[in-house]
Amino acid sequence: MAATVHNPRFSNLAALKSTRPTPTSAAARAGTRRVGFGSGSGSGVRCYQGQASELESRRVTLKNGGDALDICRVLNGMWQTGGGWGRIDRDDAVDAMLRHADAGFSTFDMADHYGPAEDLYGIFINRVRRERPPEFLDNIRGLTKWVPPPVKMTSSFVTEAINVSRKRMDVASLDMLQFHWWDYSNPGYLDALKHLTDLKGEGKIKTIALTNFDTERLQIILDHEIPIVSNQVQHSIIDMRPQQKMAELCQLTGVKLITYGTVMGGLLSEKFLDTNLSIPFAGPPLNTPSLQKYKRMVDAWGGWSQFQAVLQTLKKVASKHGVKIPTVAVKYILDQEDVASIQEVSKGSRDLLKVIGDCGDEYRRA
Repeated sequence: MAATVHNPRFSNLAALKSTRPTPTSAAARAGTRRVGFGSGSGSGVRCYQGQASELESRRVTLKNGGDALDICRVLNGMWQTGGGWGRIDRDDAVDAMLRHADAGFSTFDMADHYGPAEDLYGIFINRVRRERPPEFLDNIRGLTKWVPPPVKMTSSFVTEAINVSRKRMDVASLDMLQFHWWDYSNPGYLDALKHLTDLKGEGKIKTIALTNFDTERLQIILDHEIPIVSNQVQHSIIDMRPQQKMAELCQLTGVKLITYGTVMGGLLSEKFLDTNLSIPFAGPPLNTPSLQKYKRMVDAWGGWSQFQAVLQTLKKVASKHGVKIPTVAVKYILDQEDVASIQEVSKGSRDLLKVIGDCGDEYRRA
């Protein structure tokens, strides 16, 4: 799931994305944490009962020049449909997607390599067309990603890949195509983005975005007049890299950030408070790809003992406000709530920008 807001202090923060699996009951049992929803497979989601103006306040517009796309401030992330979190039941997944849309969470974030995610969206959008009024359909958004191999980016190769996603999602035009590139030494990403821009001109893509690009390459891409509206990167209390070089460029250019890993797959929760993972079977299992990924981030950042100090401070802040740790973790990224106490306990940790590199560099290290 992801939450999108406009933050007065960090005005180019567009979205926060946790790794809570929303679509299936099997995935919901995998042990990660969902923010803003009830437990289980979506049974805790209640239909949105607020006024239309209040629902509109849950949306934000991403734009670059003449390109614009309004999306929910809360997005449903679908990485967990890609395997590793439990069996995916197609009907249960689509039912859960409908419940989330009915509750006002009508933007879905997926990728070509997230297992059946794009296919599930295609089934979902057809049910929306049949079972919901036209004005309901107007608010549905499907954001997908394309993660190609580092081969020659010809027009036909790019077009074929985009046509596959359009067919799977059963849409004439992709609301947003977020592009990822593995190897910066291969400048083919510029060719790919130029072809994507051509496809946007043909009406097959509405907006072009990036995922896990660093600041230097984002600047290069913008210098080539590619109309990028957003960059999706990892951002949490533990990983504050986007607040450094990336934030400055975004402020200057208007590119927004869609961020994921905000609750670190569930690590930033009461479940992992006062646990010692160095003792076998003493703590909750790290039994999903997201938990394992973000545990590696904790190790790079400062280690489990330092992380426990952060959880303890977050718990105090959460108790003061009558909420849970994940809520504070999300709120911190959204508007820097209780910044002083959290920053104080984070002192002495390592700078991930120096340890790993810029946004997305963890995907390109040997």
